Amino acid sequence: MAKTILDIQGLRKTYGIHEVLKGVDCAVEEGEVISIIGSSGSGKTTLLRCINMLEEFQGGTISLDGEEIGYRAEGATRRRKSEKEIARQRALTGMAFQQFNLFPHMSAAENVMLGLVKVKKMAKPDARAIAEKWLDRVGLSARAIAMSPRLFDEVTSALDPELVGEVLQVIKGLAADGMTMLLVTHEMRFAYDVSSRVIFMNQGIICEEGDPKHMFLHPKTERLAEFLKTSSFN
Repeated sequence: MAKTILDIQGLRKTYGIHEVLKGVDCAVEEGEVISIIGSSGSGKTTLLRCINMLEEFQGGTISLDGEEIGYRAEGATRRRKSEKEIARQRALTGMAFQQFNLFPHMSAAENVMLGLVKVKKMAKPDARAIAEKWLDRVGLSARAIAMSPRLFDEVTSALDPELVGEVLQVIKGLAADGMTMLLVTHEMRFAYDVSSRVIFMNQGIICEEGDPKHMFLHPKTERLAEFLKTSSFN
């Protein structure tokens, strides 16, 4: 029986009176590659940011490897964990963002090495070897990929067109190696080819999920059918 790596139950996130996530339930098993798709504003990125505690959430729980993320229960209430604990939990997942936010005063290799040395406490010679490997393969986007993240938020959207295919190939390689990944992507063909499961979000809820081959060719909901017609999948 596959091990559940990530377990999300009843996740709710609000901004003022606007509810962005409306009770999301999701479980990710070891070795799964799950692509989250949906229109802008559907809650995809917010979901990833809650998992990595870049956003506080108002209801529900997120557990990673059986450990509750971000909060601890104290009787009938809950309390945010210390920033040190949250930083440790963030390092367990890792997240590759749309924007890579490079430091202009550092070399390309130093930018890639930064997270490996500061977050993963890797020795500088080992970090440099990894940096050089990824720079050879995918250029400056290596800063995100070298950290071996499990959460990907539209990682190709900030890249030049000639780099998109290279980065997608790298992610395919990570998937083939058995890494558990949760990706937000607008690359529908990539989601179709690589994912073991696809989640379609609409207006803060999971509207449909399942095997990508079946979902993309035989959508159950009218909303997914409409979305696919306007997407890059054909």
